[in-house]
Amino acid sequence: MKLGAFTFVLHSHLPYVLAHGRWPHGTEWLSEAAAESYLPLIRGIESILDQGLRLGITLGITPILAEQLASESFLDELDAWLEAKVEAARHDAEVFSWEGHHHRARVARHWESVFSERLRDFRDRYGRDLIGALRRLQDVGAIEIITSAATHGYLPLLGTDESVRAQIRIGVETYRRHFGRTPRGIWLPECAYRPRYDWAPPVAGPRLPAPGLRRGIEEFLAAEGLEYFFIDTHLLRGGEAMGTYAQRHPALRRLAERYARKYGEKFRPEDASRSPNEAYRVHSPVGLPRPVHVYAREPSASLQVWSGEWGYPGDGWYLEFHKRHHPGGHRYWRVTGRGTGLGEKAEYVPERAAERVEENAMHFHALVRQRLAEYRDAFGATGIVVAPFDTELFGHWWYEGIDWIVRVIEKMARDDEIELTTGGGYLDHHEVEEEIALPEGSWGEGGYHYIWLNHETEWTWPEIYRAELTLRDLVDRWIDREHEIIHKLLRLAARELLLLQSSDWQFLISTQSAKDYAELRFDRHLNVFDRAVALIAKQERGEDLTPGDWRFVGESEARDGMIFPDLDLGLWRSGSAAARLAAD
Repeated sequence: MKLGAFTFVLHSHLPYVLAHGRWPHGTEWLSEAAAESYLPLIRGIESILDQGLRLGITLGITPILAEQLASESFLDELDAWLEAKVEAARHDAEVFSWEGHHHRARVARHWESVFSERLRDFRDRYGRDLIGALRRLQDVGAIEIITSAATHGYLPLLGTDESVRAQIRIGVETYRRHFGRTPRGIWLPECAYRPRYDWAPPVAGPRLPAPGLRRGIEEFLAAEGLEYFFIDTHLLRGGEAMGTYAQRHPALRRLAERYARKYGEKFRPEDASRSPNEAYRVHSPVGLPRPVHVYAREPSASLQVWSGEWGYPGDGWYLEFHKRHHPGGHRYWRVTGRGTGLGEKAEYVPERAAERVEENAMHFHALVRQRLAEYRDAFGATGIVVAPFDTELFGHWWYEGIDWIVRVIEKMARDDEIELTTGGGYLDHHEVEEEIALPEGSWGEGGYHYIWLNHETEWTWPEIYRAELTLRDLVDRWIDREHEIIHKLLRLAARELLLLQSSDWQFLISTQSAKDYAELRFDRHLNVFDRAVALIAKQERGEDLTPGDWRFVGESEARDGMIFPDLDLGLWRSGSAAARLAAD
């Protein structure tokens, strides 16, 4: 009997930033993620394939990220960004050599080599087509790509079932357009889940959805043919939530502590009979047309990477993320030690970091074996270790992280007792019989919605709810009537509503990492939505649009119109979610 199965689950996501700034907030984020995480990950996966080894990677690509990675304007941006990194490293090497900093000059030449290779890969190996490279890896069975909600909307707090349905349906349709098949799995934004129950808006406001019965998230997934999703461990078996981001964002730790003091910790008693090393069917009180399964993250495996206290990325020999040399932005220092100030960081030694990668990979492989053995001994069956992470943690935040993933997969692949798999692959070869009901929650600090609904972000939700209800009313009024201009304006409003619903704005506000930018983006999308609605009212009164009105429409479409080009307005029709779910 094998020990069990293993899969990495890598969630790749960035909000829509094209035409919305460059630096410090904007397309710089996307270029960094593509150059430092996505490109080396693709190359690393290919290196494993070249050895004839098995892989076990479930890779999430959010729809809004896929749209941006496929954009010609971004591909030009990335090309120029990589060129600039090569030139900056070359310049650094010359300056450091002239100043007598010979070790630092050697590291600069290392960066010149690294980014030159990535530029060649981008242009020549992948033909400037990252989505195509990922699609080919899935087509040969190396990875399984899963989808997410359209703009990473925080599904449990959206005000209408039509909005939830639209986020998920557009996520599925966008995946089909880019990857040529139907997705089997989905990453729920922030691993946030809500069951069916009598819901009421959690905020006050002038126009809110009426309290009433809301469908469980699993019902929407089943209707779209999605087979599985992922949750945090505490939603499965109770106990204290691990949290995910507090190690990198101290503001979140303070926020969770504030809400714990205000509301108390409402943890369910831990149920040891439920194990994160199993897959489960999700119970729905109305029954589902097809099973929907859920995986929980393995805490011990996750903490080895997420924890800033004793996780791998905190090793003193690894590259320090926060200290950069300007101009150019290359990094020449190492972590050195926990608590070491930026001014006291020692110089980076790539060879020593590589040694630590190998040691950490060996340790993780042993940890997975130990966890699977413990499960087998306790339950008399083989289980699965699911290790979910944000893709951008590897290569970008933790520079050596992509090499670590490759080393871990290589060791797992050579271990005959471990089955490397994916979310869908595991379901193909293992019967899943136990059915469980899940509570509401997320993988954020506190295990609930606090990161996305708190004293800093509460003001955003009444505006989202007002926009949701306004769009639904307008679609009801015009969906069955021919009016080219109004339908054009409705699609503009629908696209802005999707962008308004992105969970990233509340996250960036709560973490204080880009608060001003997030508030500006939220206000901008809301203002475009409101003006589109005003222009619809103008048309309804029989008034023509002015040249200024048309200029606004053209500018808005130029800025945001490259995403989701074929929006189905019927998704926002009143009762559409209920009717389609019933039909399915």
